[in-house]
Amino acid sequence: MTKRISVFAIAALIIVTMLFAACQSTPAAEAPATEAPATEAPATETPEATPASNFTFGYLAYNLVDVWNQFGMEAFEWTAAKKGVEVKSLDALNEPENQASQAQELINLGVDAISMFPVTPEVGATVVRMANEAGIPIAIENIFLPEDATGDVVGTIACRYRDIGYAAVEYTAEFFPGSKMLWVQGSPGLGVTEDYAVGVDAALEKYGDLVEVVGRVNGEFATEPSYNVTTDFINSGKEFDVVFAQNDLIAFGVFNALKENGMEADIPIFSTGGSPQGYEMMQQGQQWANMTAPVNIQGTQVFNFLWRHMNGLDIPERIVPLPIIAIDITNIDEWIAWDDFQASYDWVSNNIGPIEP
Repeated sequence: MTKRISVFAIAALIIVTMLFAACQSTPAAEAPATEAPATEAPATETPEATPASNFTFGYLAYNLVDVWNQFGMEAFEWTAAKKGVEVKSLDALNEPENQASQAQELINLGVDAISMFPVTPEVGATVVRMANEAGIPIAIENIFLPEDATGDVVGTIACRYRDIGYAAVEYTAEFFPGSKMLWVQGSPGLGVTEDYAVGVDAALEKYGDLVEVVGRVNGEFATEPSYNVTTDFINSGKEFDVVFAQNDLIAFGVFNALKENGMEADIPIFSTGGSPQGYEMMQQGQQWANMTAPVNIQGTQVFNFLWRHMNGLDIPERIVPLPIIAIDITNIDEWIAWDDFQASYDWVSNNIGPIEP
């Protein structure tokens, strides 16, 4: 066992010992509960009542079955309540046609502004044009629409997935130099994994003498396929000593495969996103680090775009990448839970711009 792996094993033992009284172990065959980290007050507590602003904002959701979209929308609604803004939220259920018709519904209702999580870039561009023609300000979250197709957009905040890929390799180079990395991807073809690859490859150009990617396998953004491909890679006999999992569902499948083969204490898993599941895995010593991207910051900032516009305030940056915050057990207190809307409100206020007046 190398010196690096011995350090990992000792650190993992310390983590488990420290957290034993607070955390219950999770069976390998079951996904951990998806509760967010505890806060001093419930994260979803309704903000103090404020006088009505007389604004009504529309929120066009992509698919609220998706927890990423769900927490983003809830952050938007929480911040709106804090500012006395009424919100009309509609769920497209991942159907572009639904989103276009729901946009028309909001226009017919005469909402003051619209926030949109586009189902596709094409319907996003269509709805922007619809809002422009109706004279209704619109802001976009989660994807950067092509500039030549968007029309007039108040602001956009989205995750640059290449930044996450870069951060994962950079973190590995800093804390686990000399690593052989297995990368368990999501599904190619959606654009997300391809954008991760841009960041991974850029980081390897800089840190290639410190990190070697020895395998890229498709985990389909899900636990069972990730378990299967990790098991197959282990059985291939190829050597690896760290795993980059493209999300927390993938990370849990990887953990199950490592545990089944007696390797979970020797091979650290780096994941992304910062979901409640990822937080629990880190608490239990199942995940070493997470390149977190708090989606509630996205929901809060897309509201901030519209709020500042409606109040005639300057918008310093109209294209904002979602921050990537690398978290491990040494700074886990900096984790921004997806349902801690006060934390996302404070982060936006302190790092992007105050949500005022």
